[in-house]
Amino acid sequence: MSGVKIFMSAVGDDPSQEVVVETRPKTKRPPLYKVMLLNDDFTPMEFVVLVLERFFSKNPTQAFEIMLTVHKKGLAMVGIFSHEVAETKVSQVMDFSRRHQHPLQCTMEKN
Repeated sequence: MSGVKIFMSAVGDDPSQEVVVETRPKTKRPPLYKVMLLNDDFTPMEFVVLVLERFFSKNPTQAFEIMLTVHKKGLAMVGIFSHEVAETKVSQVMDFSRRHQHPLQCTMEKN
């Protein structure tokens, strides 16, 4: 029973009537990571919209707005995920971009 504390205490003044109380350690939520797209001067806007729809489940309007943010501000956060999911999304976007010969960059950072 690692991590479980057991306390025994007498009920009233009678030590023969002990109550066992267990406390479990609180589990910590895993850290979350922001996934971001970075602007470049070569990747077509339509391709960025496609990536947002395909890998981040954005509807066309959301995808277009995020693409404009990437274009105007240089980068945009596209989602917050667990480490494994964020890592997978970054890898998928980078692989997809390379296969289509675009230099689109996707990164992740701790939230």
